Amino acid sequence: MIVRNPAKDEVIQQQILLAAKQLFQKYGLRKVTMDDVAKAIGKGRSSLYYYYKSKEEIFDAVVDAEIIDMQMSISQAIDKETTAEKKLYAFFMTKLTVAQSKRSFFSTIDEGMDAAELSDYNKAKQAIRRRIMEKETAVISRILKEGIENQELRSMDQTEQESVQFVLLAAIHGLKREILMENDFSRIDSSMQTLTTLIIQGLKK
Repeated sequence: MIVRNPAKDEVIQQQILLAAKQLFQKYGLRKVTMDDVAKAIGKGRSSLYYYYKSKEEIFDAVVDAEIIDMQMSISQAIDKETTAEKKLYAFFMTKLTVAQSKRSFFSTIDEGMDAAELSDYNKAKQAIRRRIMEKETAVISRILKEGIENQELRSMDQTEQESVQFVLLAAIHGLKREILMENDFSRIDSSMQTLTTLIIQGLKK
């Protein structure tokens, strides 16, 4: 009977995900194989199957790790601030700077895909986007509720809070898309300052 070492297993999983991320970023999802990942960490392919059943499962785990990393960065930035205005600004700035840092990974994943594979990947991207939006909605909800409790923001019922959350996230995702398309990150700070000011002015008591 083989006795597994949980700590060692976690280290190996991290090695697999790091190697896979680097390979996906360099060659795209289609061209990378389980053999490539196994070779990158110096193990046989059979060893990988103990942790992940397929390349797609490894990719899902890599994406999950990227989302967790992004959310941790956002949470840490927000927790350092003391007011709703500063927390919103921290959320916006961290969201965009992290998106910039992860751009090279996500922009190369679809390299070499045919039409069918692109269709499947676009469906996967929509699922990823929904997961990110759910987590970000929870963060915005917490900022708004704390702002109301601290009497920094005016009182809002649940329907209005949900509407504000939707508008905030739509605004930040729209700005992110425009900045990435223009490949001009020089205006991030001024844009986020303007967005934060407009929002807070509209929500103050």
